[in-house]
Amino acid sequence: MARDSSATKARLLDAAFSEFATYGIAGARVDRIAEAAQANKRLIYVYFGNKEQLFDAVLQRALETGSESVPFDVEDLPGYAGAIFDHLVAQPALMRLMLWKQLERPGSADAEVASYRAKIALVEQAQRAGLIEPSLDPADVLTLVLGLSQAWFGAMGGDADWEPERLARHRAAVVESVRRATSPAPAP
Repeated sequence: MARDSSATKARLLDAAFSEFATYGIAGARVDRIAEAAQANKRLIYVYFGNKEQLFDAVLQRALETGSESVPFDVEDLPGYAGAIFDHLVAQPALMRLMLWKQLERPGSADAEVASYRAKIALVEQAQRAGLIEPSLDPADVLTLVLGLSQAWFGAMGGDADWEPERLARHRAAVVESVRRATSPAPAP
């Protein structure tokens, strides 16, 4: 019977995502990843190289999934922020993975930088078109939108904070804050 390498890679990436989100790069164990994926440990090295390269693959997959699930909409930054919030509610381990990345690997990969620059260029175009407050630096606009959409995940603590009513209030606050921060000021 032929092996399904794509299914094995997917299981390894899923297991590695969970392991890295829980323990970070330094604390993650290849043995636990292989066991959780029901795969031979050697396949991690065959498919991905080393643990750091596996982390890179997990991070790249998470970023691609996020971009597909939450496409950037420069014409509706409040809605975009709300969609990021929803994505993080659905994938709470994603925020932990990103925090570990910041702690253990500060800086950005080339793909992250390219994505960020493309979004900044779109913000700048939207500012020229009068859709976004033009007095703000485009990079600041994007940083504020991303920061506001993620802020509650660092502030929440305990299961009570994940009640639907509270999440709805937090989401509404994010969306309204982004709307206020990015809407063009009325003409005098």
